[in-house]
Amino acid sequence: ADIMMQLDDVVSSTISGPRVEEAMWRSLRWLDRCISAHSRPDEQSLFPIVQGGLDEKLREQSAKEIVKRNCPGYAIGGLSGGEDKDHFWRMVTLSTDHLPKDKPRYLMGVGFAIDLVVCSALGCDMFDCVFPTRTARFGCALVDSGQLNLNKQIYEKDHRLIDDQCICPVCKSGYTRSYLNTIMRLMSRIRQAIIEQRFPDFIKEFVSIYCQDKDIPKWIMNSLKSVNIEL
Repeated sequence: ADIMMQLDDVVSSTISGPRVEEAMWRSLRWLDRCISAHSRPDEQSLFPIVQGGLDEKLREQSAKEIVKRNCPGYAIGGLSGGEDKDHFWRMVTLSTDHLPKDKPRYLMGVGFAIDLVVCSALGCDMFDCVFPTRTARFGCALVDSGQLNLNKQIYEKDHRLIDDQCICPVCKSGYTRSYLNTIMRLMSRIRQAIIEQRFPDFIKEFVSIYCQDKDIPKWIMNSLKSVNIEL
């Protein structure tokens, strides 16, 4: 990895009191041990993590302490755990206010589009979140206006790109909403054919339509023959 995160003591952002302070100081002690153990500082960046929950004094203290370690970049942690957005953004900007402006500032666990826009304005440079890939697993594409649920029937004959302003490989390659809808329906049809114990017949029908008047590639015939499906 080009960037490693320190080991930190993470507590829920909705918790307050002594446990938050304990986690903050423990994370600092662990940071010092991480720095001591880090054997490749010239090749690999080690980022400390601002903690302190929703306590302004603790978060400010945490930020000031980790800056003393003069690391190549800094992370903001302990947020996006259920706190309300008003607390969230205030803790973000409080953290960035005390971190160097000439080094990367990474906000952990944030992936909603509006959060990326707002938190970039608050001084964050880097983000990560499971949200985009987890959402994609269920057939949802993310666009500026929100989400496109490509499983829906309305996209079956929608030949527009997901986003005509997007330069990602999917959009640049010309894959349409209809095409992606078809791919997802295909997996659903495969599953149903297996449940109904007619998968071999489904395969034969699909391959005949897929290849039409072309010869069926040998690799398809041989691979299916290996599982006792003769075309």
